[in-house]
Amino acid sequence: MDQTYADLPAIPIASRFTVKEQNLIQRAIKVLESRLFQRDAVLNGVDEVRQYVRLKLGTNVNEAFAILCLDNAHRVICFETLFKGTIDQAAVYPRVILQRALANNAAAVILVHNHPSGRTNPSAADRTITAQITSALSSIGIPVLDHFIVGQGEPYSFAQAGLL
Repeated sequence: MDQTYADLPAIPIASRFTVKEQNLIQRAIKVLESRLFQRDAVLNGVDEVRQYVRLKLGTNVNEAFAILCLDNAHRVICFETLFKGTIDQAAVYPRVILQRALANNAAAVILVHNHPSGRTNPSAADRTITAQITSALSSIGIPVLDHFIVGQGEPYSFAQAGLL
C-alpha cells in the first residue's frame, strides 16, 4: 500500500460544534498551517506550538497521538496524527514514531496527544510512553523537544513541567 499517514481521513470534529463553528476551526487551522509551514517558518516559542496543537487535536472526541517534525532550524516539516484510539486511550508504538521521524528527515520532534476528558495532567502511561519514545529517538540523534497534552484550557507541556 502506498498510503501514508497524511492520507488517512481526519478524525471528525466533535458533534457539539455547528457546521459554521467547524468551518471556522478549519479556517483557523489553515491560517496557522500557512504560517507554520512556510519555508522559513520557525517555532519561536511554546505559545505558537500550543495554539497550533490545540486547534489540531482539541476537538477530537477520541484520543489521538501525533508528532510535529522539525528541521535543524526548528522549521516545521510536518504534523502527522499517527495513532487514533478510544475515549480514554490510544495504542502508541515508539517504532512507528521512529520510522515516521526518519521518513520525514526530522532533526527534532514534538509529541502531541489529546485527552478527550479535558484533563491535561499526564497519566503514568503518558510518562512511560514519553520516556520510551524519547529514549528510542535519542538513540538515533533525534531529540524530543516537548510533549503536549491537549484538553480543556492550555495544553500541558512536559518540557515546562520539567519532565523532559
